[in-house]
Amino acid sequence: MTQPLVHSAFYRFVALPDPAAVAARLRELASGLLGSILVAGEGINGTVAGEAAAIDGFEQALQDDAVFGARFSGMPFKRSACTTAPFARIKVHVRPEIVAVGVPALPVEAGTSLQPQAWRKFIARDDVVVIDNRNSFEFRLGRFKGALDPQVASFRDFPEFIAAHAPQWLAEGKQVAMYCTGGIRCEKTSGWMHSLGLPVRQLEGGILNYFKALPDAHKDWEGECFVFDNRIALNTQLEESGTTLEDVYRGEPDGQWRIDRARRLRAGVD
Repeated sequence: MTQPLVHSAFYRFVALPDPAAVAARLRELASGLLGSILVAGEGINGTVAGEAAAIDGFEQALQDDAVFGARFSGMPFKRSACTTAPFARIKVHVRPEIVAVGVPALPVEAGTSLQPQAWRKFIARDDVVVIDNRNSFEFRLGRFKGALDPQVASFRDFPEFIAAHAPQWLAEGKQVAMYCTGGIRCEKTSGWMHSLGLPVRQLEGGILNYFKALPDAHKDWEGECFVFDNRIALNTQLEESGTTLEDVYRGEPDGQWRIDRARRLRAGVD
């Protein structure tokens, strides 16, 4: 690849009767790209990178290819420029979940998602609790001002934190504002949180969409945003920040393991 790279992130919760067939076709369509795509009975979750024309073709094929039966038609794609190649190769895997949270992907209620401008106004309210739906090392690197850190070491710890605090928030008449990197973790958990009676709102498209939509996102955001690829972290202008793996994982109980694994992934070994 000699042209500048474009990074494209996407996901959709939709029933896939034959995840293996979807994965097989994705491997064909994405053969000239770099990235990682997960497929499960509950949907698809992927990030790919390549030259702009190749990304254009891949995104269109996802929506039009007969194998997918229009299940991905109209799916949003979040694009950003790449200085560093974010992946070493393309990987497509079938998994039990496209994001491992450990709660069912219940339908998201209408009005749950807030666009960036509406989110900015909502989180400024006194009756709103702002929750970071990410790992603690991501929170430490950067966060919305005033957000709570659930102190989780993995995505699966998040539901336990919510269940423990929901009674107090309900008793205090609090509403919940929840965000994550690209939106998928929030979409996976928001339906379940509504089933607990929590009035939750999530940031549409996540942090990356907020940065893209608002040139002055730095007014609400402290630090950088961690991304699960070789770029490591982006600033509010969606530019690579120069943050290192050591900066991210220093002090983590399993920090060295995470650093070693990230280096293997960067080299295309894992």
